Amino acid sequence: MTGDTDDIIALRAALAAAEARAEVAEARAASAEAQVAHLKHLIARMRQDRFGASSERGRRLLAQLELELEELETTLAEDAPENAADPAVRTTAPRSNRGRQPLRADLPRERVVIPAPTQCPCCGSDRLSKLGESVT
Repeated sequence: MTGDTDDIIALRAALAAAEARAEVAEARAASAEAQVAHLKHLIARMRQDRFGASSERGRRLLAQLELELEELETTLAEDAPENAADPAVRTTAPRSNRGRQPLRADLPRERVVIPAPTQCPCCGSDRLSKLGESVT
């Protein structure tokens, strides 16, 4: 009978050891699966950042923000009391380019009015409606 109990105890110990090894293997597998999923997620995010539609917008937005920051810094530097000259003397320079200038008054002007047709040239109907006006 002692031989049978010794065999049972040995089998239980072997079973417990096998279960412990199985738990360790499952933990490693779960950890490896989690790491694989994490790396796939990182790769997808990096691809989106690099090739996605928002990557161009992000670069443009960053460039625009940098320009705004430069403008704010120069404005702050100009407005600083140590950089300010006498307020009565300080004036701003006029802008050299203000866009398109109006045409000279001495140029000849001609107004052309094209009479509207009384009937449709395609179907000959008297029902006409005003579509719009073109001014150049």
